[in-house]
Amino acid sequence: MRIHVVKREDCPLWKKILLYVGAVALALVLGGLVLLAMGVNPLEYYSKMFTMGMIGNKIAYKAVENYLKILVPLILTALGLSLAFKMRFWNIGGEGQFIVGAIAATAVAFLTGEALPQPLVLVLMCVAAMAAAGLLGVFVAALKVRFGTNETLLTLMLNYIALYVLTFLGETKGDWNFFLNPQSARPTFGSFASLVSFPKIMLGKFGLNICVLLTIVIGVLVYVYLKRTKQGYEIAVVGDSMGTARYAGMKVNTIVLRTVFFSACLIGLAAAFKVGTAGILSTSITDDVGWTGIIVAWLAQLNTVGIFLVSALIGVLQFGSTAAAATFSAVDSSFADMLQGVILFLVLAADFFTRFRVVITKKEVERHG
Repeated sequence: MRIHVVKREDCPLWKKILLYVGAVALALVLGGLVLLAMGVNPLEYYSKMFTMGMIGNKIAYKAVENYLKILVPLILTALGLSLAFKMRFWNIGGEGQFIVGAIAATAVAFLTGEALPQPLVLVLMCVAAMAAAGLLGVFVAALKVRFGTNETLLTLMLNYIALYVLTFLGETKGDWNFFLNPQSARPTFGSFASLVSFPKIMLGKFGLNICVLLTIVIGVLVYVYLKRTKQGYEIAVVGDSMGTARYAGMKVNTIVLRTVFFSACLIGLAAAFKVGTAGILSTSITDDVGWTGIIVAWLAQLNTVGIFLVSALIGVLQFGSTAAAATFSAVDSSFADMLQGVILFLVLAADFFTRFRVVITKKEVERHG
């Protein structure tokens, strides 16, 4: 018996959807078995998780506001990473780029918050965050195109360098360190919420942060950029084959530098939105969004619309599991991380079967008379 893996010529859309939905459903079933083993009713837990604890909650609008605070940076980070991934540039530096963007935005808030109008300060925060993150990203890209260095390793190491810089700023007292609260006896980051913050559009008691609307607009612009512009076409060609791109006369090095810069800029903008909403810097400002963004980008198959949908699901898993953990003490919020990993594994398996099929044939035994 022989087993062959054969590439599919085409997989119907309905079959793809069925496989992906089945993969997520199977992950939930496996998660339910884990919950049963812990003595927790899976239906009750999932009900609490997917509704994010809003049922019967008099301040359910606050849950939605907090959920959107998680969702916005996740979408932007995944969008940024998808740009680089489409070009087969493996930007694993989302965490580091997010951190430097947050530091730059916070610096602008403290240095200009009292001197300039709030709208201008917010714009400068976004520009500074995008520039800082973009420069970090393009630094790795420049080494890649000039010396052929491994971008995966470099971006990974820069994540830790950025984290150590952030930790240093949060633990080192001195007259130069304006990031800290001068009234605190021990080193703690100071708040700039009284100086500047992103405004909300009030819909009754619910406050819709303007960052949500800006994220939707940016998502539309990224979609148009990839599907309707020359630069988007170039990204697709370089991702398929650098050799083909060069043969077609494209300036591959320029395309790589430009795209990675844009990729990191979006992650920096996500950081500006996050820190500008929180009003304070912290060593946990990323909430691991750089790593989660990679999962979102791949689950969505680098599709812009898919990134919004997958981010919404992952956001529910993360925020909802925290709400559920408050009710079910036997299960902590890390259950969402495990469930997220299972979903990724099974969706990738489903993706394999949308691209390939397994053919089993009987091996004929030759007989010689």
